[in-house]
Amino acid sequence: MEINQGYNRTEVGTIPKDWKVINLNSVCSMKSGIGITSLKIDNFSQYPCYGGNGLRGYTKNFTHEGKFALIGRQGALCGNVVYVQGKFFASEHAIVVTPRLSNNILFLTYILKSMNLNQYSESSAQPGLSISKILRLKLAIPTEPEQNAIAKVISDVDYLLEKLDQLIVKKQNLKQATMHQLLTGTIRLPGFADVWELKRLGDLVTKINSGGTPTTSIESYYGGSIPWVSISDMTKAGKIITNTERNLTLSGFSNCSAKMYQPGTVLYAMYASLGECSIAGVQLCSSQAILGISCGPNLSNEFLYYYLNYQKSYVKSLGQQGTQSNLNKGMVENFKLRLPSISEQIIITKILSDIDIELTILESRRQKILNLKNAIMFELLKGKTRLKMSDKLNA
Repeated sequence: MEINQGYNRTEVGTIPKDWKVINLNSVCSMKSGIGITSLKIDNFSQYPCYGGNGLRGYTKNFTHEGKFALIGRQGALCGNVVYVQGKFFASEHAIVVTPRLSNNILFLTYILKSMNLNQYSESSAQPGLSISKILRLKLAIPTEPEQNAIAKVISDVDYLLEKLDQLIVKKQNLKQATMHQLLTGTIRLPGFADVWELKRLGDLVTKINSGGTPTTSIESYYGGSIPWVSISDMTKAGKIITNTERNLTLSGFSNCSAKMYQPGTVLYAMYASLGECSIAGVQLCSSQAILGISCGPNLSNEFLYYYLNYQKSYVKSLGQQGTQSNLNKGMVENFKLRLPSISEQIIITKILSDIDIELTILESRRQKILNLKNAIMFELLKGKTRLKMSDKLNA
């Protein structure tokens, strides 16, 4: 394979000629944090406490001050890398990375992120990283000015992501506040003064029934054209479901208790993710863990969707306790809700839907920027795209 001018083929791939291949321990040192057993953790103290599962609280003590990279050594976030600065406490389940000499710690953080360190875990039952093994890993590294330039570009994208995250949280908080005000009648819309009536959900619907699951060992029951909704499909899709991970064949549908739900049917989870709610965007069926609710003329399906989402935390407390918390059809039919007129329901749902649209746009924008960041990291950290060094960066 021909190598582009200005590049060399090395043991870590094709890299720019002015980059070096070195062991990780040439540019940084690593050590575990200290035991956390006797440390007092509370949310009223000022120093963040990091462990194998990320930020786990705040403490009155700190073990490090400055700028570092932290690697999750054990736990759910094994191999995860974060950049931290200031004063903080690191437990024995975190690895503290300190740069050597003038190496840019932010650049090293991005390099470590790109190395997918969890692949070097030495245990399958309880993931764990060996510091000595990680430090022997080889990587390609540019000069200090280029490290600084690369870190600046990627951190600028991170800043955009951070601001978008903050905006999304604000919008989500606005949605929750608006749901509380409008769905409880705390704030009434102009032109509406009728008293809301307390109604039983079962008296407001034309049909309510649960789905079914064909025998999973019979392959011919699956892979057809009938969308079959599971609770995981609901958590992924959000408000409207049009596609599912698994489809049924006509034979599969006919050989189980699944019901065909028409577009607009409200889907409601009775098991596992209790209270999860969606609306069918196409004709589909579901598993037995999900109720299909067809609304009558006095109940907007979108109003019911928002109402059930608003009540999710309360509904979880109603679940029957067994091997897992769950609801049943009778319990859902007996739900009570204060209901405005259908015309007021429609306007309320329009306001909430508009907020949902704004959230979808923001989340889509965030995903595009995240994809851009990943592409930039690949290009810059591999030396495939070079940055033009300015006098400022070289200073």
